[in-house]
Amino acid sequence: MFTATDYDQLRQIMNQDPKINELLTRLFETHRLEISTISHEIRNPLTLVYSTLQLIESQHPEVFSFQHWDSMHQDIEYMNQLLAELSSYNNGDRLNLSLTDASAFLKKLVLSFASSLSDTNIEFTSRIIPELPVISLDAVKIRQTLLNLLKNAKDAVLSRSDSIHPMITLNTEYIHDTIRISIKDNGCGIASRELASIFEPFITYKESGTGLGLAIARRIIKAHGGSIYAESTLGEGSAFTVTLPVQ
Repeated sequence: MFTATDYDQLRQIMNQDPKINELLTRLFETHRLEISTISHEIRNPLTLVYSTLQLIESQHPEVFSFQHWDSMHQDIEYMNQLLAELSSYNNGDRLNLSLTDASAFLKKLVLSFASSLSDTNIEFTSRIIPELPVISLDAVKIRQTLLNLLKNAKDAVLSRSDSIHPMITLNTEYIHDTIRISIKDNGCGIASRELASIFEPFITYKESGTGLGLAIARRIIKAHGGSIYAESTLGEGSAFTVTLPVQ
């Protein structure tokens, strides 16, 4: 399977020759269509299976006590999640751009995330500078990306078994026509040998992860002409930094 680096190299080759660009663009579109078709064909019968299970439960409540019934539900939910994330990855570089007030956008986002922490002891702080400019972006996909990074930070701090006070911070900067958004946590951290591959699709070190979340994030940010990178120390925490150009 192609890695993110492979795709970057293909894009460089495409930019060198218009004929190669046209050929590879058609190849990518065919690949995208095949993935969409396969996902659609799997999702339909899976939905029917889930509906049938709900019908069985309503008519035979005793099935709730059956061994492995809960795990079967979890497997179906995982497949649904995988299909949804596969679709997001497949369409990550298709953007619906609009001019967006970056400061107002980020303030709404942090309020939404903060409300999800009400039943935890996580300390969440944010610093959004008021002079952030209007920026052209796909608000839905950037919101999806940043909330996914914040959720990962939440999972990381909650996974620590020691008594350290869990903390997450979101900071912004505006430097050289670029908005920089940093999300830091003092969670479990990532081993150095794993850090280099965390943005590759289907690679995950989380027990219930699909391995597509960070790959989707990278694809969306790169489609905006930006970048995303991570720094982490095992047992101390992680920092993810997203940069978006102001066009």
